Amino acid sequence: MSKEIKTIGVLTSGGDAPGMNAAIRAVVRKAISNGVKVKGIKKGYLGLLNEEIVDMERKSVSDIIQTGGTILGTARCLEFKEPEVQARGAEICRKHGIDGLVVIGGDGSYRGAQALARNGINTVGIPGTIDLDIACTEYTIGFDTAINTAMEAIDKVRDTSSSHERCSIIEVMGRDAGYIALWTGVANGAEDILLPEKYDYNEQAIINNIIENRKRGKTHHIIINAEGIGHSTSMAKRIEAATGIETRATILGYLQRGGHPTCKDRFYASIMGAYAADILCQGKSNRVVAYTKGEFVDFDIEEALCMKKNINEYQYEIGKKLSQ
Repeated sequence: MSKEIKTIGVLTSGGDAPGMNAAIRAVVRKAISNGVKVKGIKKGYLGLLNEEIVDMERKSVSDIIQTGGTILGTARCLEFKEPEVQARGAEICRKHGIDGLVVIGGDGSYRGAQALARNGINTVGIPGTIDLDIACTEYTIGFDTAINTAMEAIDKVRDTSSSHERCSIIEVMGRDAGYIALWTGVANGAEDILLPEKYDYNEQAIINNIIENRKRGKTHHIIINAEGIGHSTSMAKRIEAATGIETRATILGYLQRGGHPTCKDRFYASIMGAYAADILCQGKSNRVVAYTKGEFVDFDIEEALCMKKNINEYQYEIGKKLSQ
């Protein structure tokens, strides 16, 4: 028989993502509507270990759905990988009456949630990462905002690149995942899209493409380079030396993590937050909320972490064909 949940904790862990506040708001208000108390844990697992824990009411999450970042703050906590530290985290939860915990973050955050579940704390994870690199879900909080932010920035770079007849290498985020690069590469009509999952480091092929496009009358050349490949500045220097065409690198960086979340990120994050609160109140544990095939569902964390995610081959090929 599942234990009754009386108090839910919520924390955000790892990199921040637009829409996290919408998820926090939904967790708090849905849990309270279920008759359950809520405590906010500041600065992720680090804040848990430091007992930075506050009571949350409906008013605590007023006027945050439209804001970027996370009102709870976030931090990396490498020491939480240690079993004795994980056990201490569970004891701190019990000390503060937290018997259920919602963790909003990426796969590293899920491992912490998994460890707490093993130590007797019911846990549910929500996918909060702009990278879209969690295999069990087709959507992660912040991805939609990040690609729209990047798309608008790339449009602006294209304008000046065309005016000066330049080649522009624009580096987007995503760690070792190429989803932001793929989506923006197609959406911005890039001539080359470099993904960690696909790139063969044949720089000569890129140089040849630039030269051929210039012969066909193209006045600019946009290369979207994923963060997992990187080295955009040195790549620009090599391309300029090889082609004689002025080449500049632009690294969008943390710009992509900030800003007001899109409607999609607000809506999906809200549903996921409410869903997480509900399944915790039902006594479920060691689960991950996901969106797949048009439905919000949940998976066992261990099952979710074992899943592999690959770039869609058809989408990648279309990106190449449309750039020609």
